[in-house]
Amino acid sequence: MSELTIGHSRTALIVGASKGLGLALVEEFLARGWHVTATTRGTTHVPLPDRDDGRLTVETVDMTVDAQVEALHERLRHTAFDLIFVNAAITRGDVPIGEVPLESFVEVMVTNAYAPMRFVERFHDLVPTSGTIGVMSSSQGSVSLNTHGGHEVYRASKSALNQLMRSFAARHGDDPRTLLLVNPGHVRTELGGPDAPLTVGQSIPGVVDTITGHAGEPGLQFPDFRNRTVPW
Repeated sequence: MSELTIGHSRTALIVGASKGLGLALVEEFLARGWHVTATTRGTTHVPLPDRDDGRLTVETVDMTVDAQVEALHERLRHTAFDLIFVNAAITRGDVPIGEVPLESFVEVMVTNAYAPMRFVERFHDLVPTSGTIGVMSSSQGSVSLNTHGGHEVYRASKSALNQLMRSFAARHGDDPRTLLLVNPGHVRTELGGPDAPLTVGQSIPGVVDTITGHAGEPGLQFPDFRNRTVPW
């Protein structure tokens, strides 16, 4: 694996950074000396400390609104990013599929699978051949690991995300860029719940280590925050 050069300033676009794992990713990359463009859905600014030395830019975009995605691309079209990483996930409870309203199913699928991959499709031209494109996935998206069920729509949305990213990789088979689906583990966030075994501080440094450690490796990989391969 090829660690990104220490001391050389890198640029990242972190999508979905208003709270939780996305916000922690921004903080971690800033702490490591990166220049970061972070996106939020609303007008609230990312509540980061004044330690970024001008290395933080905040943009607003709702990935589920095509016009906003297009407008953001227009604003950033002259910027090259060493890393684009998309973080997006919602859940609507642990409900069997037969009890899930259609509206909830569509909302979860659009937010967790459709919108992130549409973003990747629109923005991958801003990543050079030496760069990385990553999406936050989950071990719950693994079909082979699903031996206990539960959270069926969330699981299905992450499986769909994985499949769409794999299709993207297949269509760009000669692309030298690094493609990553990253499992952060079960983390104590609003989505993960108060009983999750990991804190954000235990997960995110490992996520960033995994992302930077795979830089320069072409093709798609599905590692977790400890850099262990997650089975499909």
